[in-house]
Amino acid sequence: MTDHTQATAGPRVLGPRDGEIMGPEEGVRDRFMIDGKDSGGRLALVEHLMAPRALAAPLHRHSREDEYSYVLEGRVGALLGDDEIFAEAGDLIFKPRAQWHTFWNAGDTPARILELIAPAGLEDLFRQFGAGMPDTETLMPMAAGYGCELDFERTFPIIERHGLKL
Repeated sequence: MTDHTQATAGPRVLGPRDGEIMGPEEGVRDRFMIDGKDSGGRLALVEHLMAPRALAAPLHRHSREDEYSYVLEGRVGALLGDDEIFAEAGDLIFKPRAQWHTFWNAGDTPARILELIAPAGLEDLFRQFGAGMPDTETLMPMAAGYGCELDFERTFPIIERHGLKL
């Protein structure tokens, strides 16, 4: 994990097409807007660009970060603990640390969300996923290195129920 104790980026304007973008167009792409190194580790901001019916991640929980997903465009479904919810543009989904969750594009058009991660660090795992989704044998220990647990067994019924692709 990267040490983010000092903010290293000065003032800047990030345009709508600026920032590093990683991931497959037919799935979920991530646009990295603010990294932990930019904020002294306090937060990270990532835009998730989700293809229709794309599952963003297997059911998971993380022990270190809270996530806030602000829906910019489209309809987003999420499983938060035992609650399944749907959010549209202008809605905010709160995913606290230690809560099992996943989310997906619940529509037939692209969806976009701004993901605020506090404190920063989890965005580095997103980068690793963007470089190519590893197999489950590699993915589990990779996620564990970021304090994350994954549950594929409980993910597959969600995929089937909503006609999603991982």
